[in-house]
Amino acid sequence: MKLFPNTVNAVVKALEEIFDNNRYADKVIEKVLRSNPKWGARDRAFIAESVYEIVRWKRLIEKLSPSHDYYLWFGTYWVLQDRTLPDWREFKGINGEKIRLHRRKITDRAVLQSIPDWMEEMGSSQLGEKWDAELNSLNEQAQVVLRANTLKTARTDLKIKLEELEVSAYIPREYPDALVLLKRKNVFRTPLFKEGLFEVQDASSQMVAAALEVEPGMRVIDACAGAGGKSLHLAALMQNKGRILAMDTEAWKLQNAKLRARRAGISILEIKPIESNKTIKRLHESADRLLLDVPCSGLGVLKRNPDTKWKLSEESIAKVQVLQKEILSQYPSMLKPGGIMVYATCSILPSENHMQVAAFLESAEGQKFELLEETQVLSHESGFDGFYIAKLKKKG
Repeated sequence: MKLFPNTVNAVVKALEEIFDNNRYADKVIEKVLRSNPKWGARDRAFIAESVYEIVRWKRLIEKLSPSHDYYLWFGTYWVLQDRTLPDWREFKGINGEKIRLHRRKITDRAVLQSIPDWMEEMGSSQLGEKWDAELNSLNEQAQVVLRANTLKTARTDLKIKLEELEVSAYIPREYPDALVLLKRKNVFRTPLFKEGLFEVQDASSQMVAAALEVEPGMRVIDACAGAGGKSLHLAALMQNKGRILAMDTEAWKLQNAKLRARRAGISILEIKPIESNKTIKRLHESADRLLLDVPCSGLGVLKRNPDTKWKLSEESIAKVQVLQKEILSQYPSMLKPGGIMVYATCSILPSENHMQVAAFLESAEGQKFELLEETQVLSHESGFDGFYIAKLKKKG
C-alpha cells in the first residue's frame, strides 16, 4: 500500500491532538476528516483506521519506537503491520528488523497488549483466567452494528435497502433488531440514516432496553440517558405509545436525544435535566420501568474507544464507583412498587457490576427489590462489547 504525505500528516496531526491536547479520538478524527473534503473513501478509511490502531497500541509502539515523535510512531506501527516504509526523512532512524526483533523479545502482557500496569493488575485480579481472552478481544477493531428502527422499517427490509446502496450486512441471532455490517462503511451519509430507519448501536447495548420488558402505554424513566440511544430503542419497543422521560445531570447531552427522536419519528420522548435531588423526589414512585445505565469505566467498549485506556486511572474508576452507589441509593425511589428496574454498565469489572448490585440489595432501599436476573456480557464470548445488565423488581 502506497503512503501519501498529506494523509500520513493528517494521522500525525490527529495523534498530537489526542495525546498532547487530551482530546477524544472519535471527535478528533471527525474534525480531521472534515478538514479536507477532497479525500475519498479510501483516504478517510486509512486516516481513521491508522489513528485508532496507533491509539490502541500506543504503549507497545512507544516501547518500540526510536523516539517520542509521532512520525516515528506511525513508522513503527507501519513496520509492525509488515509493510514497507518509503524513504522519507520523517522516517529516518527506523530500523524495521530491529523493531521486529525487539517485539519478539517482549514478554510483559501489559506492554504486549498495550495497557497501563494498573489495568493489567485490576483486570487480572477481577477477571482471573478470562482476562487474557478478554484483552485479546478488546484490542480488536469493533464491528459496525445497526439497530433497525422498527417504527419505520423491518430489519429484513432494511438489510435489502442497505444492499441496494452496496452496504452488506448479516443478521445476528439472539439480537432481534440488529444488523452487523460485513465491511466498515460510513452509514451516516446514507439517505436511510437521514430518514431515521436505523441507529448505530452495538448488539450488547441493544440487550439493555430489551431487558426492561416495556409495553406500549407505559411510563418509563431513562435516568442516565445521555444522548438517548437506549431511550430511542425503548420508544420503538413501546410502539411510540406511552411516555419516556429521558433524564441526565448533563443537560447538553439530552439535546442530542431530542434531535435523534425527531429523526426516528418518536413523539413520546420528553427530556428532563436532573438539577438536584428535588428532581428525583418529585418523581417518587411514578415510573412503571426505570433504566439506570450508569456512568462507568467503559472498559467493556475499549475496542470502540481505545483512547479510554490512556484517560482512565485507578482513581477515576474509584470515583465512578462512588457515583454508581449514589445513583443506586437515590434513583430507585422513582419506580412504582411492582415495577422493573435495570442497572446496566458498559464495564466488565465485577466491582462496578455484580458487587454494586449485591451491596445495593443489602441497603435499606435495596431491600425493597429482588434480583430477577443478571447478565455479564464479555467481549471474547459474544464478539460484541462488554456489558453488564441486572434486572430487578420492586416488591409490591
